[in-house]
Amino acid sequence: MTASLIITLRETLEAALIIGITLGYLKKTNQTSYNKIIYAAVAAGIIASLFGAILFSQIAGGFSGKNEALFEGVVMLIGAGLITTVILWMIKQHERIEKFKDKLANHIEKGQALELFFLIFFAVLREGIETVIFLYAASTVATNSILGGLIGILLAIILAYLLFKQSIKLPLKKFFNFTSIILILFAAGLTAHGIHELQEAGVIPIVVGQVWDINPQIITEGIYPILHEKGAIGGFAKGLFGYNGNPSLIEVISYLLYLASIALLWKHLKKRYNTENEKIITP
Repeated sequence: MTASLIITLRETLEAALIIGITLGYLKKTNQTSYNKIIYAAVAAGIIASLFGAILFSQIAGGFSGKNEALFEGVVMLIGAGLITTVILWMIKQHERIEKFKDKLANHIEKGQALELFFLIFFAVLREGIETVIFLYAASTVATNSILGGLIGILLAIILAYLLFKQSIKLPLKKFFNFTSIILILFAAGLTAHGIHELQEAGVIPIVVGQVWDINPQIITEGIYPILHEKGAIGGFAKGLFGYNGNPSLIEVISYLLYLASIALLWKHLKKRYNTENEKIITP
């Protein structure tokens, strides 16, 4: 539930910030006549996302056995890849916002209403489709993902409203950095669980079935010890951090390899972005 809450909170807040920037720009430039186009684009983006969610659930429900394991494994790995892309993009958050503002200003100056509509529509649709994939991937390793997702959306809407009403000051950079760290751990878990599903589907060899087994013994069926991966703490850690009490060797390797790779990429992109900024600032 926690993972899905963070996912939808972040994705919805990103979309809300784009919408807020657009409406704020239109108000500042006395172009509020375009507001109805923005509202129509947001509504169309949400409806298209819902249709995408329905279609995705229909496709997902059509698999069973090894095909189901194969589908879930692929979706988990795609979800981990998308999360990684989002995290790395956020390193250049300021640059992305400036590019969006440039496109927005260009469409408004030229009176390109249709282009403005699609700019907002695809921004909302992108966040919506990403959220659908993330939530499905999260639901395969944790319970109450839908409830957590709905809570995240509600919190994001409230936060966005308060931000643009200037009722609160949210340090967005720190917020996105914190959620990025959580999502990195979540994506590492998705990667390992995706490998596990592909092993069950027979696509990837098992090699070593269990590197360790620290799941406490179940005394009564349906009642799990607190550290068991289905218990209170173990279940929470499984859903958020990819905890597994009895992982295979390739699962462990994939988990550690993902964390090492994302750490190197993060460091490299941060260094390059800081260098580019220094060149721009230095005359």
